Amino acid sequence: MRNIKLTLQYDGTRYLGWQKPVGDRQEKTVSHRLCTVLERITGESISLYAGAKTEVGVHALSQTVNFYTETRLHERDLQENLNRYLPTDIAIRECKTVPDRFRADLNARSKTYEYRICTAPVYGIFTSSYTAHLHPAPNIDLMKKGAGLLLGKHDFLPFSRSHKKKGTVRELMNIDFSIPEEEADILKISMTADDFLYRMPFLITGTLLEIGKGIRTPESVRNILGGTEKAEAICEAKGLLLKSVQYDDYM
Repeated sequence: MRNIKLTLQYDGTRYLGWQKPVGDRQEKTVSHRLCTVLERITGESISLYAGAKTEVGVHALSQTVNFYTETRLHERDLQENLNRYLPTDIAIRECKTVPDRFRADLNARSKTYEYRICTAPVYGIFTSSYTAHLHPAPNIDLMKKGAGLLLGKHDFLPFSRSHKKKGTVRELMNIDFSIPEEEADILKISMTADDFLYRMPFLITGTLLEIGKGIRTPESVRNILGGTEKAEAICEAKGLLLKSVQYDDYM
């Protein structure tokens, strides 16, 4: 039995996320498409373990997955076969054998999401599938003040739609705002946490954008965490992507 680690990218536009509950239109998920092709190639029943469970419409620049298999196919041949039979909006960028103890879902140290916003007066048609549109541009200084109140360990249940009652404390390690020199009309908001609750990236981004537009004050972040205000604004899924999942170096 081998443990295979895959690094993949996907355009989440037409999918219901990485996975849905059993029986709930599984065929429209990224995991179902990947699992179906893997089972066709190996002739085995495959269970996938993913570093992050992206939500409806969210893209992935670098998702990490592992599975156990008895196939003797070389990693290169396995990767080539996967890319031959997978839809063109899913691509396997790397395929390698890893130690048996590695689990993409259990060993993740942190995860980074990025949100892209086009701030130009006219929406760029060649980037519109992967960016939200907001003009005029939000006030980054105000958003940074709000973001500073989110950093550290908090109970992020108010910034989620999770049904959990316990275990909702997460550590938000970094929130960064950047405008690439080569893309002056693109604002990128990236956030890294040890893990994210359901809808947490959406609600944090939506709240920060409200602050940047002057709808809320930076202090509202403290109020939401304290339960005296609600996080209600949700950003557009098409602008959100899973940028990376981080593991210890030996992985």
